[in-house]
Amino acid sequence: MARERFDPLAPDPAGLAAAVAVLRRGGVVAYPTDTLYGLAVDPRNDEAVARLFAVKGRGAASAIALIAADATMAEQVAAEGFGPLERRLASAFWPGPLTMVVPAARGMAAALTPHGTLGVRVPAHLVARALSAAFGACITATSANLTGRPPSVTADDVAAALGALVDFLVDAGPAPGGAPSTVVELVEGRPVLHRAGAVAWDRVLEFVE
Repeated sequence: MARERFDPLAPDPAGLAAAVAVLRRGGVVAYPTDTLYGLAVDPRNDEAVARLFAVKGRGAASAIALIAADATMAEQVAAEGFGPLERRLASAFWPGPLTMVVPAARGMAAALTPHGTLGVRVPAHLVARALSAAFGACITATSANLTGRPPSVTADDVAAALGALVDFLVDAGPAPGGAPSTVVELVEGRPVLHRAGAVAWDRVLEFVE
């Protein structure tokens, strides 16, 4: 596993390019988000996604969300873009720990969309957004740990938990930790909570009702 230290406030372009090269060849990159360390692969690459499930020891029916560099990029993975309510939530909570479930656009790996949908968000972590921006597309954001084991808050946690299963480790210091992102879906104009998390449900309802 290659490991490179990143300045969390000014990620080095050469380091980002090295991580992107790993993603483009189907590899797995660990990186910090605004909650925990996550695992990135190219969500359009079926083989890379299959490897991600294997690294996690995770069943294929489990959802894996994506992160984007910005809201425009996030809309690209939604089959018909965002509606007015999705845009309202994006404006209110992004960058931040709110994941929106949307109908998946064509081209996503089949294993990511067993129900025809996927989750996406824009994280409040500069390195995570910079990695997605350098890649030029959304990347996966499942937690960097074996399924059922404690999540990784530091790069050392990732190394201890996954070691050589990860190809490149972006070490940008500790992630904030805490609750995972809140996951919400808008169904026929009504919000549905899929997972309680860092954004209080009452706050979500303020923007959609």
